[in-house]
Amino acid sequence: MTQWKTAASAAARDLGRNSIFCGLAALLPLIAGPVTAGYRGFAPMLGWLPMLVLCGIVLALAIHLLFDALLFRLASSHETEAAGLAAVDDLLSRMQLRKPDRTPRDLESRIAGSRRIVRQQRLALVLYLVIFAILQLDASHAPPPA
Repeated sequence: MTQWKTAASAAARDLGRNSIFCGLAALLPLIAGPVTAGYRGFAPMLGWLPMLVLCGIVLALAIHLLFDALLFRLASSHETEAAGLAAVDDLLSRMQLRKPDRTPRDLESRIAGSRRIVRQQRLALVLYLVIFAILQLDASHAPPPA
């Protein structure tokens, strides 16, 4: 395998793993929250709203990163970097997700763009889990239901 194919395959693998891990990590508090709700009244509805918004953001970014991973796999399936990236650009333009660029971006800048999305997803996941932890601590200090 050439160096660019290795980089594209590694990026696809890492993006796929990250999106699945973060997606599952975002769903677990939604499963655990209602279980604890019957015990001590988990949280007021106002507490659920930011959790649901951040969970939606994390899951949307996970889907976006899975799509990016598939695009990197498509690029790595071609013989040359130029042909692989041209295939990706052609697919995106046919799907009307991007207008054709006069100067296509190289592989490194595309990987850097995906890494920015990963950082945004992780930030949203951390905020989400912090809100969940705060709501759990608040519920643990609430009086038991009568």
